[in-house]
Amino acid sequence: MKKLERSIDRSEVSIPLGIVVEKRISNHPWADYIWTPVSVFLNASPTDKWKEMMKSPDCIRYHAGTLLLTLHRKETEALRSNLMLPVPELYIVLQEDEDPNAEFPYVAHAVTASAYDAQDMMDAGDDIVEKVAMPEPVAAFIQAFVAEHHVEEEFIKRKRDKLKLEDQKFGKEPIFSSVTKH
Repeated sequence: MKKLERSIDRSEVSIPLGIVVEKRISNHPWADYIWTPVSVFLNASPTDKWKEMMKSPDCIRYHAGTLLLTLHRKETEALRSNLMLPVPELYIVLQEDEDPNAEFPYVAHAVTASAYDAQDMMDAGDDIVEKVAMPEPVAAFIQAFVAEHHVEEEFIKRKRDKLKLEDQKFGKEPIFSSVTKH
């Protein structure tokens, strides 16, 4: 009888993070509140959504939900660059809730450690994308992943085509010709 072996794909790993969003009173005439992602934390309950964590006269902080921070081996260059910052960053994305009767106007949509992914998300639409400080245990988790998967890629400079003035490119006559017509 042949023993079954499981293949473990370690090219992608995830860690759950609690997303903390702050609701602050706005001074702007068109908005009553400003919603901003402010931090993340480990060991968050996967079922808690919009649980009040702290309240002061001008703001409330909520655990908006728990999201998976997923690391892919193909993005180790971006992760490595992030870890070299004086304060490594995570990027949190809030999207407008499509339910008009929802109690809260946003849903926690994504968390990433890649500035490239965050830029793509900012370019994609009207989402709120904010960077927050990366907790030390998360940085250690990412550092271990990068150490295991990062492969330095050699830069290869592209060579350009050499253009000869005598050659006809794109079906055009050369401007200068060594043979003159009479």
